[in-house]
Amino acid sequence: MRRALLPFLLAFGLLMTAQALAAADTPVGTWTQVDDKTGKPKSIIEITEQPDGTLQGVVKQVLFSDQGTHPICDKCTGERHNQPVVGMTILWGVKKDGDVWDGGQVLDPANGKIYKVRLQLTDNGEKLDVRGYIGVPMLGRTQTWIRKSD
Repeated sequence: MRRALLPFLLAFGLLMTAQALAAADTPVGTWTQVDDKTGKPKSIIEITEQPDGTLQGVVKQVLFSDQGTHPICDKCTGERHNQPVVGMTILWGVKKDGDVWDGGQVLDPANGKIYKVRLQLTDNGEKLDVRGYIGVPMLGRTQTWIRKSD
């Protein structure tokens, strides 16, 4: 019985290792957003791959904001105006471009502004540099998000 179980356990271990390595190669997953000015965790963001291959990020939990843990996007315009930040899509249209993900947009619920965005994994996929910018990436700011382990 034990001999029959050993190949199964080895195969399962290899599969789990392959899945962990694959997760490190993509921003898909759950992230703690860290404020680039204060260094404090602000929210939990879940990034998923959409059917068209683009990435989308949704706020799952607000950890800190000037409005408390249940803020609304009072500075947003259009359909997001005065909507709860929790559950809001703040990242969309991002596509893989070499070793970065680019071409999408990111919303800053604190000021209601939408920026172009570039994502780049660092530290073996444990950190995600999220650069919001207007015009060219050199003119923007970067937050580093930390991958949450399940």
